[in-house]
This record gives sequence, structure tokens and C-alpha cells, in this order.
Amino acid sequence: MLVGMTALPAAASSEEAVANLTETPYGLIGLVLFVAAYVLVIFEEKLHLRKSKPVILAAGIIWILVALAYHHIGQPEAAHHAILGNLVEYAELFLFLLAAMTYINAMEERNVFRSLRAWLVSRGFTLRTVFWLTGLLSFLISPVADNLTTALLMGTVAMTVGGANRRFISLACINIVVAANAGGAFSPFGDITTLMVWQKGKVDFIEFFAIFLPSLINWLIPAIIMSLAIKKEQPEALDQAMRMKFGARRIIILFLLTIVTAVSFHNFLHLPPAVGMMLGLGYLSFFSYYIKIKEHRLNAGGGPLDITGTNGQPGFDLFRKIAKAEWDTLLFFYGVILCVGGLGQFGYLAVASNFMYLDLGATTANILVGILSAIVDNIPVMFAVLTMDPQMSHGQWLLVTLTAGVGGSLLSIGSAAGVALMGSARGVYTFGQHLKWTWAVALGYAASILVHLWVNVHHM
Repeated sequence: MLVGMTALPAAASSEEAVANLTETPYGLIGLVLFVAAYVLVIFEEKLHLRKSKPVILAAGIIWILVALAYHHIGQPEAAHHAILGNLVEYAELFLFLLAAMTYINAMEERNVFRSLRAWLVSRGFTLRTVFWLTGLLSFLISPVADNLTTALLMGTVAMTVGGANRRFISLACINIVVAANAGGAFSPFGDITTLMVWQKGKVDFIEFFAIFLPSLINWLIPAIIMSLAIKKEQPEALDQAMRMKFGARRIIILFLLTIVTAVSFHNFLHLPPAVGMMLGLGYLSFFSYYIKIKEHRLNAGGGPLDITGTNGQPGFDLFRKIAKAEWDTLLFFYGVILCVGGLGQFGYLAVASNFMYLDLGATTANILVGILSAIVDNIPVMFAVLTMDPQMSHGQWLLVTLTAGVGGSLLSIGSAAGVALMGSARGVYTFGQHLKWTWAVALGYAASILVHLWVNVHHM
């Protein structure tokens, strides 16, 4: 007979009582598997093992253990119903991100980001001005795109302008990471964690802007401190000209229209926003056909397709943009959602929820969520909180959205933006360089929480 098989209290998210299997061999093996898989994820850069592989493997084995455990206690259907719920959650996230990533890839192919970078590089700004511009643009672009794409784009600008000035590049990269994470915190489109909170219905689209000011403070305080360490040097002006390709501006407009569509599906039709995003992908699919025609990829007689495009270069192909989506990231989310969901079925999330939100209190727990997300990726942390579904005020849901979004800036490994820039600015922007300024980032983190507790007191 399995030990510890009691019903956990209502802190767990499931409407049905979850059996407490935390002390059973099945539960303990599942927990060890998840920890081992996540250790491999953390050391992805060292091992050159893609992060999706260990969590996908762990997810499958954990659900075998869940099925065996519930069969042992005479509830074989419970595991089946539970995993279907996890698969639906993943399907919504997958389709939403696939459409968004395809738009980003399309804009990249049309030279939208390259033209922005070329314009910034060719202006001849001082290093301090570039520091502020890249930070501000990171803060403003990441709510619409995502913090990873934004960080890579602005990081390239900083490295191009900085040249051999390693100190400037290091400080600029830290600033970009903090700004991109802060900008993504007040928009469902800026980070995976905010997207999950929105799709769960915990915060409405317009309500995310209640944490705009705390997010801004989170970036401004460390930016002001770090900017004092940058001299007003005039870097060598670079003459880089880059024009956007045909249809680039209209793709930007279609992306904005897709965002409006997704929001409308959620707010007015009460349908999953992922369905609205897929409709937006339909907009792009028809416009991609128009681009093919305009770029003479179809011959005048309507004959066979000319795959070479114009001037011997590959033409615009929507499915090529879909193929270039971050599949490692998309499959990583699958592994994370099923791993965390499986641990939830063992009762671990209910136990954690009781300790954090009942014993420590919601405010303390939500602040710790942000700190934890600097060590462990914020996606499994936020998904765990959403799966726990603790009873707390609207202001507390806004607080955990803020802390999970910006907490990863405390360390360079705490967010996808930081990890990506460590790769592109290898040897210049490092874990150690970021750690030297963690105290300044922590001041911004603490200030953003205080500002939220002050300006959003009516939500608490």
C-alpha cells in the first residue's frame, strides 16, 4: 500500500482532490527526475545539450509514474484526465507562440530589424546615448515582440557601436537584459510568463498596464546607476545602409492587427487568444502569396513555381518562416508543462502552495518567486504558481506577474535574454560581469515592488 495517500486541501489548482503521493516511491522518483533534468537545462551552454531534450524525456517518465501511482490507488482514470488538461494548456501556448514567432521571422527576413540596427549604428551617437537608446528601445520593443528577440537585436547594436570597448559592451548588455525583461512584464506578448497569466484569465489585457510604472522603475534605477560608469565618448561613425524589403511595413501592420485580433478573441468572444493568433497567421499566409507574385516568383502564364525568387535569391515563403521557429523552445515548454503538471498530480505543488501562500503570506511568496526565477527559469516557476492557483487578490496576481517577469534580470542566467547575450557577446558579457552590478539591479527590483504596492494599493 502506498504511504501518505491522503487528499490534499484546496490549495491545489484542480477542482478534484489530488492524492498526496509526495512520500511514495513514485513521487520521489518523479521529483528526482525533474531536478536532474533541470540541472541539465541549467548547464546547457556547457554540455551543448539542447534544453528541450532532458525535460521531454523526464516528462514522459514522470507521467508513467503518475499513471502507475494512480492505478495503484484505484484511480486509473485520474491520470488520463489530468494529462489531457496539461496537453490543452500546451496546445494553446504552442499555437500562440508559433504564430508570433512566424511573424518575427517574417519581419527579420524583410530586413525590419536590420534596418533599425543600421539606422542606430550610422547616427554617430555618443556611447552614453547609445546606452540609453538601446535600453529604451529594448523596453519599448519587447512588449510587442519578445525579450529574447529584442535583446539579440539591441545587443548587436551595442557590440557594433562599442567595437573594442569591452566595458561599454558589458554594461550595455546588462542594461538591455534588464530593459527587455522589464518591458516584457507589462504585456502578454512580452514574455511567456505574462502570456500564461493572460491565457489563464488571471489578468485582463488592459490590466497589465497597471504594472507599467513599476516595470519602468525596475529598468530606470539600474540604468541610471550604470550610465554614470560610461564616458561620453564619440565612437567611430559607421556608414551602414539597409533598406527594408517589399511588404515589410505591411507585415508590421498585419502583426499589430493580429495582436488586436487575439485580444478581441479573448475579451469579446471569450475564445482562446491562440485562435486569434492563428487567424492572424492566416492574414500573413495570404499576404505571402501576394509577395510571391509581386517579386515575380510566379511566371506570367501561371506556370510552375520559380523557387529561386528574384536575383537568384530565395523568395518569401511562409512555411520557411514557420520552419525557422524556435522549435527547441517550443518543445522545452512541452516538457516543462508536463513535468510540472505531473509533479502537481503527486501533490508537490499543493504542499508548496500551502507553505508559500498560507505560511509565508502572498506578498512574501510572490517576491520569492521573482528571486527564484533568477536561478530557475521563470517559465516553470510561473506555471507552478498557476497550477497551484492560490487564493489571492488581483493585486497579488499583478505582483507575481511583475516579479516573475523582472526577477530573472538579477542574474545573467535568469532569463532567455541574458543567456542569449552571453552567447552573442561571449567573453565580454559574462555571468561575473553581470554579478558585479546585481546590487543595482536588485535596487530596481525592490523599488518596483514598492511602487507596485503603492500605486496599485486598490488592487491589493
